[in-house]
Amino acid sequence: MAELFQLAPPEQKYLGDAMGKVSRSFAVVVAHLEQPLGSYLATAYLICRVVDNIEDCFQTSFWKQQKFDEFCQLLDDPSLAPEILAQWQSEMWPGLTPDERGLMRVEDGLPLWRIFAELPPHARTTIVHWTGIMARGMSSLEDPELSPITVERKGLRLLATEGDYNGYCYFVAGTVGYLGTELVVEQYQLASSVAAQLRNSCEACGRGLQKTNIVKDFVKDRERQTCYLPADWLSKIDYAPLDLAGAPTAWTHQVINDVVQELHQSLDHVLSLPYAAAGYRKASLLCLLPALHTMRLAAQRQATLFTSNHQIKISRLTMLQCIQSVQSLSQDNDAIVDHCRGLERAVATELMRSAPVSLS
Repeated sequence: MAELFQLAPPEQKYLGDAMGKVSRSFAVVVAHLEQPLGSYLATAYLICRVVDNIEDCFQTSFWKQQKFDEFCQLLDDPSLAPEILAQWQSEMWPGLTPDERGLMRVEDGLPLWRIFAELPPHARTTIVHWTGIMARGMSSLEDPELSPITVERKGLRLLATEGDYNGYCYFVAGTVGYLGTELVVEQYQLASSVAAQLRNSCEACGRGLQKTNIVKDFVKDRERQTCYLPADWLSKIDYAPLDLAGAPTAWTHQVINDVVQELHQSLDHVLSLPYAAAGYRKASLLCLLPALHTMRLAAQRQATLFTSNHQIKISRLTMLQCIQSVQSLSQDNDAIVDHCRGLERAVATELMRSAPVSLS
């Protein structure tokens, strides 16, 4: 195990409270992690949330690029936080929730950057590297000459191609997979062979979770004049989902199966974790199982996907069942495989209940 690093109780409370405000689901995941990994990943998640807040804000491309530059300055020198957050506090941050805006201001945001400055060099270096790539990737969305490329259709901004879709998911979530993996390798002092296996599968973990959220939040994103599904997919069906007119079953199958394939690779990541990494195994399963249940629900509700009745958020009861499954499965790879394969088969069964017409 890595040398113990421990935050003071007020700092631990801050991370817990801040996580609860911006992501209750990820707060549950982090609660299963051993220390100091839990503190590292909570800090990293909140820093990633700062990046997301910049991208989600209803502001101009020039404004966003300026804020991304200032964010990278904070990564390099967190002592600049009082000055930069004071500047950010004068901004309106339209499109963000009150809690999201709070993270961009002095009172709620400054403790995060002070905690970040306290982290051991290896943890801070890892967070700087991968969140820096995330910020630069999101900044590239604002430049029409850089990949991932976006286009405008029916008044919405879309990713142009499947390659841009995958590239976007890498920048916003695949990077988080790499970030977590590097911290895990250090935390548990994993052998180089195990570390290599985890690095080979961690990007798919992040992409799979991001694609799950893209499908789940389709209507919510549309209300923000954004669609993250690629234009080259949507063009095959005359962009009907952008009008909430639904989609042919063959098309919804393509979207769902693409996500399930990513989640299938995520299972390899969990299985590569040694049993000694007990907390991270639980945390990883707590990300994977709800995503698989979400895709199962999407398959069950094909008729209403990409319409005004699009709703595939799993229930609290399902989430509780996921937590119970994690507790019983986490130390048994065979049981994990059986459970996840069962959920994948359930998705396939629901998809087979319809008779899709080929899009070719």
